[in-house]
Amino acid sequence: MNWTRKEDRKARREKPISRVVPNRPPVGERHLLAVDMGLRTGLAIYGPDGRLKSYRSKHFGSLAELRRGVGTILRECPPLGWLWLEGGGDIAEVWEKRCVHLGVDFRQVQASEWRRTLLLPRQQVSGEKAKKEAVLMARKVIEWSGAPRPKGALRHDAAEAILVGLHGALSVALLPQLPPLS
Repeated sequence: MNWTRKEDRKARREKPISRVVPNRPPVGERHLLAVDMGLRTGLAIYGPDGRLKSYRSKHFGSLAELRRGVGTILRECPPLGWLWLEGGGDIAEVWEKRCVHLGVDFRQVQASEWRRTLLLPRQQVSGEKAKKEAVLMARKVIEWSGAPRPKGALRHDAAEAILVGLHGALSVALLPQLPPLS
């Protein structure tokens, strides 16, 4: 075929992403990474047993830095089976492309979805109220899981990542039911 440069560029853009599936870990070794996306990104990792293993908050100075940081975050993770991401836009596509390339099941969720699963209606009357309730519930998940307690205040982005991960762990059946968090 004799394509023009413009047609060639268009064909490359429309070409499907090649799915490279490296040696995927056995089902019993797959972890779930939950991400509350933004310049201040919350991250939470759940183990194959459905319990929270680690969590943190990472601040990126710019969108370009966030784009570059996605690969580093994924390389630092234990063997992943799933990535659950709250958020959208161009950066979500960066996460999704990396997951497709690695053979990781990518799921995108909005706050209203996981909040409906984990919080009572009275806990969701406003975004501010929901964030405060998320921090309280995330502390209960940390305690139940036996994960290390936060050294200082638990940031709402890390707390929301913990709850996105809990929602994901329930959805992919790492947990058969919501654990007792009283």
